Amino acid sequence: MSRVAYVNGQYVPHSHAAVHVEDRGYQFSDGVYEVCEVWRGQIVDMSAHLDRLDRSLSELQISSPMSRGALMRVMKEVISLNRVKNGLIYMQVTRGVASRDHYFPPANTPPSVVMTAKSVPSHKMDQIAAKGVGVITVEENRWDRVDIKTVGLLPNVLAKQKAKESGAREAWFVDKKGLITEGGSTNAWIILKNGTLVTRPATHGILKGITRAGVLKLAEMKGFSVEERGFSLEEAKSAQEAFLTSASGLVMPVVKVNETILGDGKPGPIVQDLRKSFHEASELIKLTVAGG
Repeated sequence: MSRVAYVNGQYVPHSHAAVHVEDRGYQFSDGVYEVCEVWRGQIVDMSAHLDRLDRSLSELQISSPMSRGALMRVMKEVISLNRVKNGLIYMQVTRGVASRDHYFPPANTPPSVVMTAKSVPSHKMDQIAAKGVGVITVEENRWDRVDIKTVGLLPNVLAKQKAKESGAREAWFVDKKGLITEGGSTNAWIILKNGTLVTRPATHGILKGITRAGVLKLAEMKGFSVEERGFSLEEAKSAQEAFLTSASGLVMPVVKVNETILGDGKPGPIVQDLRKSFHEASELIKLTVAGG
């Protein structure tokens, strides 16, 4: 079955989906996005994702394209039309279509909304997680407002491409103080030899990841000690375990940082436990649509 996309009020074949050449997301990266996991026919942590979407729109002074209820209905319809049981839904909102000008367009310019959904077989990510992944480090060169989930991701793209060319899956940005901020598309964690989880606080320099928040909740449920603070590259290299969090990869074990092998080079027991039980701390919304 061919895929279906939602573009500004219409459900269209994915292969024909398009936005106007003067959409400000295309010309200025003037927009924001969210990615939600779909797991066993349920949308994971949708409310938290939509809360963050609202915040991102507010920070950029972009009007909300529709009510939350309407947005949820469109999300569910896109997932249903694409028959996604396990996978991802992507949504993007831009400032809309207007004659190219750095100034904001007229206030009555409607935002542009795009949604797509795709199936991602869970066993593929499980196979990657079973072996663990490598990360490299790169200099932090992004703008100061990475807490806003904008579509302006060129530094992230270049960092992740460098990681790929190095045989790694992710790149960790390192700030001027020598501390890890986050990955190109993930939040970064290490686990100390005493079992304490460490991740940078989501107050400055990182995106407030929804999956990150889920792991914090899960860690509390399981009684793990957590320190929200910055950590250095050297501390990461000496960690017992490490992992990445994201909607697409959930809890992904890291077994190599640059050329340093962590532990015995295999995913450790704490990371494996967190990955296995992640959805226990998630908000799960059943996929139902009008008339369905």
